[in-house]
Amino acid sequence: MNKSPITIAIQTAIYTAIAGSALAFAPATFAADAENAVAKPVAKTASAEETKKVEADEKIIVTGSRLRRDSFSVATPLATMDREAIEDAGIGSLADILIDELPQLAEGFSNSNSQSSVSGTGLSTVDLRNLGTNRTLTLIDGRRTVSNSYSGNYISLSTIPSGMVQSVEVITGGASAAYGSDAIAGVVNIITQKDKEGFSFKARGGESTEGGAKELGLDLDFGSSFNDDRGYMFFSTSYDKDWGLTFDDRDRAQQQDSWDYDEELMCNLMQTEDGDQCMRDITKADWRSLSDSIPGGVFDESSSTKDNAGYWYNSDGYQGDTWKEERDGINTNQFVMLKVPDEKASAAIKVDYDLTDDVMFYGQLQYSYNRSINHKAPESEDECDKIVTRDLDTGEFGEDCIGRIPANNPYMHPEIADQASSKGVKWDRNFAEVGNIINDNTRTTIRSWAGLQGTMFDGDWDWDLSAGYGKFNQEQVRSNELYVANVRNALDVVSDGNGGYQCADADAMAAGCVPLNMFGEGSISPEAADYIRANPEINTEIEQVNVLGYIAGDLFEMPAGKVSSVFGFEYRKDSQDVSTNVPEGGVTFNYVPDFKGAISVSEVFAEAAFPLLRDVVGAKSLTAEVSGRIGQYDLDNVDVVQSYKIGLVWEAIEGYAFRANWSTAQRAPTITEAMSPPRGDYDSFDDICDGVTATSAGRADDNCRKDAGVMATINADGVFEDDNNGYSPNVGNPDLFEETAETFTLGLTMAPAFLEDFRLAIDYYDISIEDAITSFGNEDILEFCYDSSLEYGDDNSFCNDVSRDPDGQITGVMQRVYNQDEIRTSGVDVAAAYSLDLDTYGRFKFKLDWVHVLSHEETKTAPDGQYTIDYTGSLSEGIFEDKVTASTTWYKDGWRVRWSMKYKSGVNSSQSRNEDFYGTDGIFATYEANCAADASACVDNPEAPYQLALPSYVRNDVSVSYTMDIASEGDLRLFGGVNNIFDNNGPFILGGKGNYDSQYGGGKGRFIYAGAEISF
Repeated sequence: MNKSPITIAIQTAIYTAIAGSALAFAPATFAADAENAVAKPVAKTASAEETKKVEADEKIIVTGSRLRRDSFSVATPLATMDREAIEDAGIGSLADILIDELPQLAEGFSNSNSQSSVSGTGLSTVDLRNLGTNRTLTLIDGRRTVSNSYSGNYISLSTIPSGMVQSVEVITGGASAAYGSDAIAGVVNIITQKDKEGFSFKARGGESTEGGAKELGLDLDFGSSFNDDRGYMFFSTSYDKDWGLTFDDRDRAQQQDSWDYDEELMCNLMQTEDGDQCMRDITKADWRSLSDSIPGGVFDESSSTKDNAGYWYNSDGYQGDTWKEERDGINTNQFVMLKVPDEKASAAIKVDYDLTDDVMFYGQLQYSYNRSINHKAPESEDECDKIVTRDLDTGEFGEDCIGRIPANNPYMHPEIADQASSKGVKWDRNFAEVGNIINDNTRTTIRSWAGLQGTMFDGDWDWDLSAGYGKFNQEQVRSNELYVANVRNALDVVSDGNGGYQCADADAMAAGCVPLNMFGEGSISPEAADYIRANPEINTEIEQVNVLGYIAGDLFEMPAGKVSSVFGFEYRKDSQDVSTNVPEGGVTFNYVPDFKGAISVSEVFAEAAFPLLRDVVGAKSLTAEVSGRIGQYDLDNVDVVQSYKIGLVWEAIEGYAFRANWSTAQRAPTITEAMSPPRGDYDSFDDICDGVTATSAGRADDNCRKDAGVMATINADGVFEDDNNGYSPNVGNPDLFEETAETFTLGLTMAPAFLEDFRLAIDYYDISIEDAITSFGNEDILEFCYDSSLEYGDDNSFCNDVSRDPDGQITGVMQRVYNQDEIRTSGVDVAAAYSLDLDTYGRFKFKLDWVHVLSHEETKTAPDGQYTIDYTGSLSEGIFEDKVTASTTWYKDGWRVRWSMKYKSGVNSSQSRNEDFYGTDGIFATYEANCAADASACVDNPEAPYQLALPSYVRNDVSVSYTMDIASEGDLRLFGGVNNIFDNNGPFILGGKGNYDSQYGGGKGRFIYAGAEISF
């Protein structure tokens, strides 16, 4: 047979590549839809013509590869979820459904875990293998699309109309050789409708049986062939509204708690009005966790636990110096949503059209609108809460705070004025008169692509050339913050000479300054509230341009079959522009400065599959696969990136196959990681100097006392007590380079002939990431400054990232990103499916997906060497040792009934907390040593830490649907169900939102839904 010149050239290139490299084991990602785990062979009785037709009809592209292969010869390495399974999971976001049904996936951003996020509310993302959303590449029909956040390459699944989704395929291993950067953990590919005909309308709604969490969804779809089937068009639009869940909706959320542990009495402590007490001696009614940031204000507070510790006001007016925080304070949790409300609308249209018998046009346009409004507590401030400022002329950053109330402030009560320091009066206050902070995020996303597909060389080769464009815009308004300079001006008050008061600064007066009375509930006038109020905005625009082209065909024929191949190129440019209207002088807000940047990459890639053996003893089939991708980035420290994949699929005998895979994957830094200036953020952390006295021993204690502010507090109070504000800004790093992962998987799939319609897949995976892009935790930074081999002081870069106020309290810890971590995770995936036909009694389908995590380790490099932490079984990292989803579905005469169960194994609430108690230097090790050395240190029955070890969790769901024929050749489907039938909300979570955790539903509880769908 004569070969075309291009075939000869490509064939020569492949032969050269094979000669220069050794063939290893083949890619084996997990087939969670075990029905597809082992493909069925073509009947041996088929004629040559019939076989050729089957081959032509069944050429497919499997996610993870662009090779077109026969579907019956592919051991599909995918976790999949089809349209039916998505429908039976109930209403809710697609991300939530996938996380519930596919145990390989964990939650990324959701409305149940982003309450404290400034920009993340309204996002709906997934995290594969708990390696981070940035390491999970989300595709639509195999294409990259524009990101929905400047924080990273996050694709929000809520931007895709519900009716547009036909199925979801998940590759649970490195796929950079096929798709480029970000596919370290794998790929989530949303596959859109291809052949649905007719019109359908669906309405659905639901609510928790305990109240709250109300949801509504509407879908309208239409698909049709046209022009004698040369073209196909599908249109879909969706509207979804989630009313959220509030503090008042759940009794558990109203339970106050502030836990500690007594290392002498070896008992769990809970804060009460009279200080910490052993929990065994009190009831939950005694628990307290209140704040001094009250609407009337607290002034010159000296303690949070003692009586008569400050001057204060409540709704009854001035209360003198009787302040006691855990009796008179405010429960700020009342302002925290358990689930943030969300509203979204989206529409999409796709068109395929055969221009000729050999060339097809295809295109898709998607639009989505999302708005999430998170009502939070009114701004709470004190005199020394630091905020970030930026000089608008020089671009340099600084710090500021409101400061004390001047001692001569005329609004001050005489008792407060009489004891006031010349420095002024310290204060804490909730600015209720200004209004609740409202975090309003509005997002719009446009995604589009168009291309041509065709055949060449007498139909032996396929080609595809396309271009895509996407644009994302986020308008974020943070209402009712405080303009710091205006608050300071308004606190400096003098007489106006007419029996009233005015601002002391003439320039401030000219600019509209209104005197501010901080003393008492409602004391701030509407005019003063308007003057100090700030409504900062952050606008983000992200654009992506993508050009993709490839050819696919059979290079030549080997004795066992044809060698299929793909050769292609891709160009991608991502650009980002973040702007803010924060004025010079700053506001009480997570300051995100203006910055912009762009990253582009040009790539070439190739894939080939070599059938080595077929129908011989010991090998019904043996196929090797190789692929590679080379990318050129315009980042100085990234430059050329190379990814490879090599592997083997071996079907020893019919129905039993082994598969193995070795691959490399990369992730280049995002624009924000590489180019962002400091961006404001808040985290919870403990100051390493907490508890230091003038005589306490240890390297950290010695270094803490070298800080003048810390020492001043020790001299005044005898001990330094941590009262940091949690401010911890993030900053990019232009010296970042790509992180690199190696993935190895080894699997077995079985479809035994003696048990028809049974499928089983077992896969081992091991993913190791080097030079992972991450930042040190706040407490790590503090340790490296105060308690490491590095000398404390200005020459220690970690110390330069810690700032303190004159009282020694931390006002900020700068978190920089580095290529520093090594991350490794390994485990076993098991999937099983079985179909049983009982004739007149209907048909049953059984499905099981189980992920067992063997380890999930992070190795960090510290000044004193590397250290490794295994986060397996840690709730704070969301890593359960075992996650299982099992379901049984019954079908008969239009009825479909599905019962499903979700299981999560027991965990520790956090790995660091577990180490604090049970580590080699932990509390229990110290206690046992002290007890052995001195019997007087022993106590009877030392208590285990409260809610450290959390039990396993089981959730059961049921769904029912019935489809009936109606007039005009239409169908009506009625459906409904109950999720979390037994109302299991998971264990009580210390510090969780409302004492719940989003891993267990975030307090949503039992949820009932119903709906109807009409189709013509």
